Amino acid sequence: MKRLLVLNVVGLTPRLLPHMPHLAEVAAQGRRARLETVLPAVTCSVQSTLLTGRLPAGHGIVGNGWYFRELGDVLLWRQHNRLVGGEKIWDAARSLRPGYTVANVCWWYAMGADVDWTVTPRPVYYADGRKEPDCYTRPPALHDELTDQLGDFPLFQYWGPGAGIASSRWIVDAARHLLRTRRPDLSLVYVPHLDYDLQRHGPHGRPARRAAAELDRTLAPLLDDARRDGVTVVVLSEYGITPVTRPVHLNRALRRAGLLDVHTQDGMEYLDPWTSRAFAVADHQVAHVYVRDPADRLRVAELLRGVDGVAELLDDTGKKEHGLDHERAGDLVAVAAADSWFTYYYWLDDLRAPDFARTVDIHRKPGYDPAELAFDHTDPLVKLRAVKALARKKLGLRYTMNVIPLDGSRVRGSHGRLPGDPQDGPVLLVSDAGAPVRDVIAATEVKDLLLDLAELRP
Repeated sequence: MKRLLVLNVVGLTPRLLPHMPHLAEVAAQGRRARLETVLPAVTCSVQSTLLTGRLPAGHGIVGNGWYFRELGDVLLWRQHNRLVGGEKIWDAARSLRPGYTVANVCWWYAMGADVDWTVTPRPVYYADGRKEPDCYTRPPALHDELTDQLGDFPLFQYWGPGAGIASSRWIVDAARHLLRTRRPDLSLVYVPHLDYDLQRHGPHGRPARRAAAELDRTLAPLLDDARRDGVTVVVLSEYGITPVTRPVHLNRALRRAGLLDVHTQDGMEYLDPWTSRAFAVADHQVAHVYVRDPADRLRVAELLRGVDGVAELLDDTGKKEHGLDHERAGDLVAVAAADSWFTYYYWLDDLRAPDFARTVDIHRKPGYDPAELAFDHTDPLVKLRAVKALARKKLGLRYTMNVIPLDGSRVRGSHGRLPGDPQDGPVLLVSDAGAPVRDVIAATEVKDLLLDLAELRP
């Protein structure tokens, strides 16, 4: 049996690999393949496919979130592993080798996963409204062991305007600690750094190359540890980020057509999924469109096909062709044009936007919001207001960090649709030159490949 270290380097593509010499060395000494991703090419869907070998129709993770019909609510970034259907890789491994051990360091759906060691971001939500950085671990004693050595998990560098290398460095150091002290048979490590500047500034310019080099240097000690300890390294990515120039507002189009409803509280408008005839859950370049009455589907489809920036609209047949025909999926699924991405915005007047729209609030927004990666460029005093909010926080006073723009026009990179150029798609690297790796590997084949690399089968 061979031990494995699986690094999920988000956003890694063949185009970026030349700027990452330590990762390129893994490929040079071992094997390299093009990784065919799934639709939607977003974190939760792809990770679930990698770990179960199933398409979204099989594991049920149709995006980073969806409309929970049984709850009447849009929920993104849930964390319970029971949401993921299908046999997970650790269950398959243990059926072949009882006692097989697994560490999950920040892969999604970590809560409740039947692994031996879990580390995942988990803020502290205090009763007075404060949110403080922290992490969740299993076993619980691992929490203090890690924070004593590494400090608190840098939550505000993991997502938001301050997102940067500090969070990936903490994750890498946590993985090194587990490799050294627990020696798991399989280590799953999620490294998010490329997600940030590639969405902020685009994937082909100097900021992208600088982020790639910075992450490569951060990964080098972990790669050295694995090499020294005889651990096989697998590097893969979920998707590649491609250039975009245009936000597309599906919900505003639906609202103007009288199909989307809102309700108002304190002058602020909130999406009303219970009464809306149609609304979209936007997720990067893919949006699930939920239509309450089947008789409205044709009208909704005709409307959305006429929206500039919508490249494709999947009906039941289209969803089945892409392995997306699951009850959680929208009645229609919109795919953006290559230069476009979908906002969640549903208000028609910024003065009526809910207060959470100007904050980093991934759980209340009924869709993904990449504008959270930047400070509001329309406000010249925005950073001063952020400093004042932090001062109130440190004094124990209530505060609002309302510093996010309501304008997505400066987002320069996105993902979700299938890549048009393999140079901009995901990649898979294996440090073992004798690994059974073909030139092209489907995401559904990765689970079996990892089992073969671990030499668990007779």
